[in-house]
Amino acid sequence: MASKFSGALQLTDLDDFIAPSQECIKPTQIKKPSVVSLNKGIKKKSKIRLDDEGNYVDAANEQIKTLQKAEVSLSDCLACSGCVTSAESILVQQHSFEEFYKVVLSNKSENHKRYIVVSTSPQSRASLSAHYGLSLEETALFLSNFFTKIGANLVLDTAYFRQYALDECRKEFIESFQNNANLPILTSACPGFICYAEKTHGKLVIPHLSKVKSPQQIAGSLIKSIIPSVSENSPSSVYHVTVMMCYDKKLEATREDFYNDIYRSKDVDLVLATTEVQTMIEKESISPKDLLSLDNHTTPDVSSIHKELRKALLAPSNLISNAGGGSGGFLEYIFRSAAKELFNKTVDKIEYKTIRNNKDFREVILNDDDGNVLLRFACTYGFRSIQNLVQKMKRKMCKYHYVEVMACPSGCLNGGGQIKDPKLSRDEQKEHLALIQKKYDEVEPQTELHDVPSLADKFSASDLDMILYTKYHALETDNAIGLGIKW
Repeated sequence: MASKFSGALQLTDLDDFIAPSQECIKPTQIKKPSVVSLNKGIKKKSKIRLDDEGNYVDAANEQIKTLQKAEVSLSDCLACSGCVTSAESILVQQHSFEEFYKVVLSNKSENHKRYIVVSTSPQSRASLSAHYGLSLEETALFLSNFFTKIGANLVLDTAYFRQYALDECRKEFIESFQNNANLPILTSACPGFICYAEKTHGKLVIPHLSKVKSPQQIAGSLIKSIIPSVSENSPSSVYHVTVMMCYDKKLEATREDFYNDIYRSKDVDLVLATTEVQTMIEKESISPKDLLSLDNHTTPDVSSIHKELRKALLAPSNLISNAGGGSGGFLEYIFRSAAKELFNKTVDKIEYKTIRNNKDFREVILNDDDGNVLLRFACTYGFRSIQNLVQKMKRKMCKYHYVEVMACPSGCLNGGGQIKDPKLSRDEQKEHLALIQKKYDEVEPQTELHDVPSLADKFSASDLDMILYTKYHALETDNAIGLGIKW
């Protein structure tokens, strides 16, 4: 089975999935006395493994006894210190297009209807654009028409919500730099990196993680807060679906930190990978080009929707892009902002320096007139680069003030959920990725934020903190296999 999660989670036999013959890093406890080893005369703990049929068995005794299976939710599974397992790959199907269709069909047959909102990422649109040979504007139009035709009430663009993430990251970095606290700041928008950091290097890395939510989760928080405030829908009746470049985003959506106990509602109810949207389009037997006609477009009623969501509507005229490549532009926006706010220097062009001939580990430096370093930023993409960064931090040799970290080599445009042809050669794959980048860049990147209304007049300070910020947790690890490996 091909791996779908990011490279930072591919730590067991360089794969995302634990084969049935391997042991779980956090086995279920067996309520029986420990067994004495006749050879060494020491106590040996009971172990659980999976047999060839996927059954849990106690392997500590000579006689293997089949155990009763336990039902575990995806969030439960992530609470252990193991890696992403074959069991989780099944549980992730809770976030599938089949689930989306169930909600749509339920809306058509029941009196209690759910308000369906679909938020699409710019990376997914670039992948679909390259696959179907459409412009980015055409892709935005056909996606809006496609999801509206199926049954969505609103189709939004997460690039709009990303601007709130960028600006909060700017504020966070400026404060940390001025107080010389928790430097370097590491981006937290990549759930693959977050999962790896929490389970392997919690005490080392977590204090440095940005507390700002990812654009996906900020979108979810705002959607679940704004729509109920201006309509008759409760937060739990708003069903929020995101279209993402990355399967790791499914894991992010299941975090307990992104569940509101008061409203009994998740920020994001369902995550669809780009490839799953492609499957849906094929399932519907609809040609994307057939959905480009405005005659096929159903304009949603947004008269009662708050201005923030009206501006976020997915439409060719609304598309925005931030400078800094296909991973969101965190480094470039914060670097330019910090240079201006802290040192009154205007940075027109970002000049990257590749580290050790690794295109996925690059740094950017701001010097004063005498050549002294004022700011030193870096971007690290892919697990090899992340390892290098962690080693620098362990040895207290990390001189960076801010690092944009993404688990996938080449960043988010190359996410595991993007449309890829396994038959392509390595060179052809590089050409295809370059085409996706070209499509992504069709919307001229902005160095400044684009028309972002303040949320202060809509929410209290405490509510804004819940909408925009989160926290991360170091998890206990057993140095056995998978993510327990000492790198």
